[in-house]
Amino acid sequence: MDLEELINQCKKGSRQAQESLYKKYSPVLFGICLKYSRNKTEAEDNLHDSFIVIFDKIGQFRFKGSFEGWMKRITVNTVLQKYRKEVYMNVVNENSESEEDELPFYDEISLQTLLGYIQDLPHKYRLTFNMYVLDGFTHQQISEKLGTSAGTSKSNLARARAILKEKIKKAKMNIA
Repeated sequence: MDLEELINQCKKGSRQAQESLYKKYSPVLFGICLKYSRNKTEAEDNLHDSFIVIFDKIGQFRFKGSFEGWMKRITVNTVLQKYRKEVYMNVVNENSESEEDELPFYDEISLQTLLGYIQDLPHKYRLTFNMYVLDGFTHQQISEKLGTSAGTSKSNLARARAILKEKIKKAKMNIA
C-alpha cells in the first residue's frame, strides 16, 4: 500500500492502516520525542500522545507538503505544549551571555558523549538548546512555543552552553 492510500485508510479510521503508519514512522518520531524528553519512558509517552494527535488530525492533512514533516511538526508541538504548562519552564535569569560563545573542544569529543551531556541538561535548558542549536528556531519562536520571553530563551541557551562547556572541560581534564 502506498503512502497516499495508507493516509486515506487512516482517515477512514482503519486500525490496520494506523498500525502500519505507526510502524513506519515511530522510529523517526521517537527520535524527536527523545530529544525533548527527560528520559526514554517519557519519550515513549510523548510518542504515544503525538500519534493520538496525528490520528485525530489526519483528516486535516491535504497532501500539500511532506507528510513526514507534518507529523514531525505535530510531534514537536505536542511535546512542547505538554511542557509549556509545567512550572520548571519559568524564567531563570534574564541576563545572557553572548550567543556567539561556542562550545570548546566540541570537535574533540564523540558525538555520543556530547549527546549524553545534552540529554543530562536540566529540562528547560535542554529544550531551548535543542530548539535553537539543533532545530534552528529563533529565540522569538522558542519563546512563543514555550510561553516564555525571548530573554528567557537567550538566558536558558546561555546557561545550557555554560553547563555543557563545564562538562566538556571536566571530561578533557580527566582524559589528559
